[in-house]
Amino acid sequence: MQLITCPYCGPREEAEFHYGGQAHVPHPADPGSLSDEEWAHHLFFRDNPRGPFAERWVHALGCRRWFNAVRDTVSYRFHHIYRLDQARPETP
Repeated sequence: MQLITCPYCGPREEAEFHYGGQAHVPHPADPGSLSDEEWAHHLFFRDNPRGPFAERWVHALGCRRWFNAVRDTVSYRFHHIYRLDQARPETP
């Protein structure tokens, strides 16, 4: 079992959390001007790096709040956990 530190509730078991996808994906300025292919690309295509990656998580069985985390996709280790109103921390 891994503990994930919710920025609002503190450390909890990972079973209480759900992954929400890539963090910091900007919304298009004018979505109505996008072609179907461009819109599909925005909705479904995400980065898949090896190493540190900024992700969105929700504490589904706790406070139900969303937060961001920088997690290593190789080791599954969380490097940084931060609220949505905070800037993304520098990663190695």
